[in-house]
Amino acid sequence: MWTRRATIASGLAAVGCASVAESPVRIARPLVIAHRGASGYRPEHTRAAYRLAIAQGADFIEPDLVVSKDGVLFARHENEISETTDIAARPEFAARRTTKEIDAKPVSGWFTEDLTAAELKTLRCRERLPQLRPGNAAFDGQEAIPTFDEVCALAAAESKRLGRTIGVYPETKHPSYFASIGLSFDQPLLGALRRHDLDRADAPVFVQSFETGNLKRLARLTRAPLIQLLAEDGMPFDHLHTSMGLTYAAMVRGDGLRLIATYAAGIGPQKTMIVPRDGAGRAMPATDLVARAHDVGLKVHPWTFRNENYFLPADLRRGDATAPDFQRLPGDGLAELKQFFALGVDGVFADFPDMAVAARDR
Repeated sequence: MWTRRATIASGLAAVGCASVAESPVRIARPLVIAHRGASGYRPEHTRAAYRLAIAQGADFIEPDLVVSKDGVLFARHENEISETTDIAARPEFAARRTTKEIDAKPVSGWFTEDLTAAELKTLRCRERLPQLRPGNAAFDGQEAIPTFDEVCALAAAESKRLGRTIGVYPETKHPSYFASIGLSFDQPLLGALRRHDLDRADAPVFVQSFETGNLKRLARLTRAPLIQLLAEDGMPFDHLHTSMGLTYAAMVRGDGLRLIATYAAGIGPQKTMIVPRDGAGRAMPATDLVARAHDVGLKVHPWTFRNENYFLPADLRRGDATAPDFQRLPGDGLAELKQFFALGVDGVFADFPDMAVAARDR
């Protein structure tokens, strides 16, 4: 189940055209990947979010990784942490506020690379989307930021306790930026994988990135399977100033998927690359991306499935559209998940793991 490559029967011409017997990549039950934990119910990247996700049946828990000043990997959505911690209210760190250029964009705030691991551990986590998830804000201030080592240890302990394998699915955030300031992900990430017995082809782990250079480099350094993340718009930051200049859209055209398959076990496309939306936000007919990825042996793990109206296609939003809280009201996220499982995806990134488990098991 965890191999870097999967052998795919040739001849997949369209989504859903092959039976389970014809397509080994679809024999295994699709994975439910808890996006930053059960982040629809608890502040993201906290032990509480990861524990709840596991209790809800998630197969993998996903930590986004950033680096401290002294080279320790922490689980945060971004290296700028004013939205996800209480650092803005901590007078001892007031002087650390600054503005930097991160992936060619100016960003102001407080950054993990300016604090030691010990300093980061004094901070407390907060809900990143309180306007959409006010209930999560009730848990603000309860937890410290977990390190990647702590996330791996949690997954291992819960695997042993429950008698089922819980995998980890780390994302390297801004790898070119961190490398440019002398904080490359490579050694701390490889060290953690080896410490937790995850540096093997059949380990319950996937390492993901929106960039390509670090994944190609990691492919030579680790046996752990890798995932190339893709977005509907834009390009990998490490392509921005090169002669390649490949956009994500170009990476899935022509021989692009075959090239990805030379260094990665799968792709993590934005879900609108599989089911696009029209100008009014309504879902359109599915593309053939899943079938074409399977044709070259790539797994497909689209992101991100959420239940709030704000994130759903217009035809799956529910409630009074004129109500002030309409955007955060629950829509029919279950229907969207069922559609993607029917299209043959190999896993989904979900903020509500219980819903994803229910959709898959139906």
